[in-house]
Amino acid sequence: MPPPNKDDEYLSRLRDYFADSRRIPSTHRIAELMGFASKTASRRLLERLETAGFVQRTPDDDAWIPTGRFFERPLVGAFVRAGSADMIEGTGAEPFLVDDYLVRHPSSTVMIPVKGDSMIEAGIHEGDIVAVERNRVAKAGDFVVAIVDNEFTLKELGMERGKFILKPHNKAYPIIRPKGQLEIFGVMVGLARRFPQ
Repeated sequence: MPPPNKDDEYLSRLRDYFADSRRIPSTHRIAELMGFASKTASRRLLERLETAGFVQRTPDDDAWIPTGRFFERPLVGAFVRAGSADMIEGTGAEPFLVDDYLVRHPSSTVMIPVKGDSMIEAGIHEGDIVAVERNRVAKAGDFVVAIVDNEFTLKELGMERGKFILKPHNKAYPIIRPKGQLEIFGVMVGLARRFPQ
């Protein structure tokens, strides 16, 4: 009977290693991490992961690097209720890449960390990372990153007497009514948040 395939477990260890060091380890280090007897076993693992589409060789063939699939996470095939509980066991999961979900136009999208609490009533908190699309046309009701007094600010774009204004979502902050032309850096299209451990 052949030994069980543990490549999913090995891939998980490689993902954790990459999260800490931002690189795929050497075959010698992989052997240590996985408990392999030789670097040959490490190379075979990397070749299997390459065939499955998780890693690839660099163009000059001197190192292994992750592919987009390396960063996929399982997306459970059920919704979690914010009210009464539902059972989710046995629902299965499909591959999910956060970048594919948040970013529709990679060449024109930037990620910007949020500082301050002027949008807290809209559920945007300090420390959140917002995905901002640069070339998107802003309209009233969009959350935008605007340039005001040479500084970035994240606000809701509003309209007042035919002129654009910037509305905070915190009663402690005033509406911004630009005196000149309002410069829009981009439109917020998504948000990522990591909770404290």
